[in-house]
Amino acid sequence: MSGEAGRDVRSRCQVVVVGDQGTGKSSMIIALATDSFPDKPPPVLPPTRLPPDFYPDRVPLTIVDTSSRNEDKFKMEMECKKADAVVLTYACDRSQTLERLSSYWLPELRRLEIKVPVIVVGCKLDLRDDRQSSLEQVMAPLMQEFREIETCIECSALKQIQIAEVFYYAQKTILHPTAPLFDQETQTLKPRCVRALKRIFILCDRDKDGALNDAELNDFQVKCFNAPLQPSEIEGVKNVVSEKMAEGVNSKGLTLTGFLFLHALFIERGRLETTWTVLRKFGYDDEIKLRDDLLQNPCFKRCSDASVELTEKALEFLKGAFVDFDSDADCALRPQELEDLFSTAPSCPWSEAPYSDAAETNQVGGLTLDGFLSLWAFMTMLEPRKSLAHLIYIGYPEDPLSAFRITNRRRRDRRRQRSDRVVYQCYIFGATNCGKSSLLDALMGRLFSESYEHTKGTRYAVNVVEQNGGGRKTLVLREVSEEAVSDLLEKKDALASCDVAAFVYDSADAHSWRRAYELLVQVAAHQEITGLEVPCLLIAAKDDLESDPSCTKGSTRVCTDMGLEATISVSIKLGDIGNLFRKIVDAAQHPHLSIPETEAGRKHKQYRRLIQRSLTVAAVGVTFTVAGIAIYRLYMKRKNCNSL
Repeated sequence: MSGEAGRDVRSRCQVVVVGDQGTGKSSMIIALATDSFPDKPPPVLPPTRLPPDFYPDRVPLTIVDTSSRNEDKFKMEMECKKADAVVLTYACDRSQTLERLSSYWLPELRRLEIKVPVIVVGCKLDLRDDRQSSLEQVMAPLMQEFREIETCIECSALKQIQIAEVFYYAQKTILHPTAPLFDQETQTLKPRCVRALKRIFILCDRDKDGALNDAELNDFQVKCFNAPLQPSEIEGVKNVVSEKMAEGVNSKGLTLTGFLFLHALFIERGRLETTWTVLRKFGYDDEIKLRDDLLQNPCFKRCSDASVELTEKALEFLKGAFVDFDSDADCALRPQELEDLFSTAPSCPWSEAPYSDAAETNQVGGLTLDGFLSLWAFMTMLEPRKSLAHLIYIGYPEDPLSAFRITNRRRRDRRRQRSDRVVYQCYIFGATNCGKSSLLDALMGRLFSESYEHTKGTRYAVNVVEQNGGGRKTLVLREVSEEAVSDLLEKKDALASCDVAAFVYDSADAHSWRRAYELLVQVAAHQEITGLEVPCLLIAAKDDLESDPSCTKGSTRVCTDMGLEATISVSIKLGDIGNLFRKIVDAAQHPHLSIPETEAGRKHKQYRRLIQRSLTVAAVGVTFTVAGIAIYRLYMKRKNCNSL
């Protein structure tokens, strides 16, 4: 595995040189650019630009000199913040400048939050006292304390010793950084690098036998480096691996263990460009994530009231992946099995909110097939680019465009009076402690819990809902805490992604009912202002308790006055939820029904009808007037003709 570096993601590099006054910054830059030592270098050089062919990677390099004077400190800081790498100098003949690296310069770069590689350079090597400690002895504790230091080197501008190497290493740390790939402390590949290389290995293992045979190794070499491997070279690679670890090679070829070992070996020997070339050929950026240009999809550019959904082709692939990684065949993915499935991605995409604890699991915490597919549908609805990235990470074999579809706009669905979506989102509103969270738990098939924990912000639950006739839809419940409602409704498109709004109240608590009604009116008023109409449902929770008569009468009156479906009564504690989730989906599929209408909205609608009727009458009047004038003119014309 060798060859020239592949296409790099950068088109230019900028290196800033800093250090104490008199350490040789300007002389080093002049010696590089002119191959000569300046007798009287200027205090600060203008930016020096090296042509693309100066170094093997063929990327233009700009070197920015800086002043160490206090009055120029702000300018130096600004240049550092724009840098891709920093060259930090000290003078080999002045020990105090070396001490200043740890006492001032490196802490100062940290204070400025300069998160780029640092190359420490000892200038004036020709003046170095041979009795001084070696570079390795001096720099080892410094590099241990300041992990941002990529490498250390000594040079002499006067003697032209290692001047070109200084900036070659600087550019190399930019184009082929060590930090994302390798942990210097443990001397091992970092987890994200291992995951990326594992994915590459699996993609190259076309016969899926767990090893790269000679033909697969050669194809890999050609893809990454545009040059084939000779049979003797292939044997040489396998011999190097097998000498160090027997499990790295078997009768079928190079194993994943051997593949990872080779890359660790390249990095240890300073050949980071080899591993970076491989990663970039397979679409990775400097953070070892898929490049942005690979995650573009026309479906992702859509109106706010349209959604992205997975196609049947993508769902079939995911069902197959579920079966493949369900190693104990218990129809659920245990945490370790789920980790194995996403072992070729930077991490599991569902380890944090809003996805963690949002789907159905079995009694031992395994993710069921419905829960697995629901999370994919939820992620696609909420973050389609993330969904696309992880489909690619786990090996979706088709064109990524075939995995997604964009839905109709919700406005259009309401005009058509039907929706063909597969995934629906229901916003759950209600007073604190009215039973909203219990509804989310019920959707995920969880038993009722007496303990109460207030939801802060937004919480989600998702699952598949069986429809009459055998259809299956995915329902996403979004719990909106009482205190978050005002902030939500301040946004004009707050309900653009909402298919149904449900208002929950404690059927035994009059205050809870009044609050649900207030929230319903707020949402209805928001709809009438923005024109984003959403069907609304009333849900009477805790039906196992004795109902408050005012709640029953109030909800009946409101449903009649506002044109809503009858209130749905449920008891999560008793497990009596009837067809609640099916009714929510039904309301979403027929979005023209249960649209709430306030008194103000009704008056406004009547006013608009009157205006429209007046305009129609006026238009008819104008039409008759114009027609009358035309008839009169025709009559007079004929009369005049007859008189002649």
